[in-house]
Amino acid sequence: MALEDILHPLLSAYVASPQWVKSSVGAAYSALPRSLRYGSRFSGFAREVERGKVAEGLEGAIGHKLRATLEVALQTVPAYRSHRHLLASGLPPREMLARLPLCGKEQIKANAASFLSSAHGERERLRMFTGGSTANPMMFYAHKHVTRPKESAYFEDFDRRAGLRDGDVILNLRGRTVPTAGTPGGRLWMYEPIKRHLILSSDHLESRYMPEYVKALKEWKPSFVHAFSSALYPLAKWLDEHPEPDITSRIRGIQLTSENTYPFQMALLKRVFPCPVLRGYGHTERALLAATMPDDDRYFFWPLYGYLELVDPAGNPVTEPGVLGEIVGTSFDNFVMPFVRYRTGDFGAWGSHPHPALPGYPVLERIDGRLQEFVVCRDERLISVCTLGAAHFSQLAEVDAIQYEQHEPGRIALKIVARSDLTENASRKIRAAISDKTQGGCEVTICRVDAIERTSRGKHKMLIQHLDISGYLGAAHVEAAAA
Repeated sequence: MALEDILHPLLSAYVASPQWVKSSVGAAYSALPRSLRYGSRFSGFAREVERGKVAEGLEGAIGHKLRATLEVALQTVPAYRSHRHLLASGLPPREMLARLPLCGKEQIKANAASFLSSAHGERERLRMFTGGSTANPMMFYAHKHVTRPKESAYFEDFDRRAGLRDGDVILNLRGRTVPTAGTPGGRLWMYEPIKRHLILSSDHLESRYMPEYVKALKEWKPSFVHAFSSALYPLAKWLDEHPEPDITSRIRGIQLTSENTYPFQMALLKRVFPCPVLRGYGHTERALLAATMPDDDRYFFWPLYGYLELVDPAGNPVTEPGVLGEIVGTSFDNFVMPFVRYRTGDFGAWGSHPHPALPGYPVLERIDGRLQEFVVCRDERLISVCTLGAAHFSQLAEVDAIQYEQHEPGRIALKIVARSDLTENASRKIRAAISDKTQGGCEVTICRVDAIERTSRGKHKMLIQHLDISGYLGAAHVEAAAA
């Protein structure tokens, strides 16, 4: 039993409580031993994390975990009843998996009950919702006393990789709501003592609010950062223009999650903060988890967390390094609602070689984000918005935020938030760079706006795509190979 899961329904009330309540209740709770907070499964998952770093016998361990998921799915999940015969086929787990259909969010949303295991009842289910950039969240179930302890063990490993130490205060800019920020004169930050998070409001990232953020940073002295790149960027830009060495020099590691990080953002972050900047990849459904290394910007997937595949538009496996494919994940350990060959809607390309410290970790050279994050050229090719972001970051040094929007193939609008208009020379260079990156496939109109709206979870959408681009997907692979 994990207290974290028992108390999870009270989380929103805790976050909304006055600071003195969080400080007293949170401090008392954080003093409890991990075995009580996270339950008995936590230590097993922590050992599993370390087991995944040793190449010897790892393939067998992966096969064992994959078979466990498939046995639960084929024996007890109605959606896979017609494939139950595969259990008696004698096939290895990977070959058995390859004979199962791909599954997307739409199928689960249409009949969620058919994806629940009949062997695990209501008391073992923890209801959750996907979020992120989608405007249509999906309800699903995690495995109570299993899924969240597992997540905690794996994220602790990510923290250690980035240099986090016990006792470090963490600056959190990941879209969390600060209740007092919406009141006149209210405080724009709160301190959460359980995880030692100094949480800054992601809804007040304009220059006029930065002095108050700086004041909180000086008071709480964080030495580590968990952030959305689009939320940390305005703060880093302010600190670049108004240096505060006692703040920036203290930061020993930065973790960026949940969004793509564009070259112009990374260049600024590395200039302002003299520390490793790592990027993480995961999703609320918890089928896969990956992160970069301090000395390697590729994405390394924890091998015992979930099973990774890449597929082309027809659902065939992508095995060649550098070729873009959709990321497909099969979850481990969630036996109340296993995700089997789950289409994430994200795209990546295999790396050509492992990291010497992580010999058994699958590696993707890059992750290009969701299908909604591609623009359509006039000849119907798809171009990742990451590619466009790489085209002109030097011209955006004075810009606070950008966003693309597309209504018709071959034409995109680039909206910028800045204190002044771009010079004609900078605008001309951006237009030329986008034309070059799209091989003449897109022309851009640049316009200045007062603000760019964030999602309900505080994320920044780099592209508002009004076109239905699902039919264009095949062309994206050709373009990706040439990029």
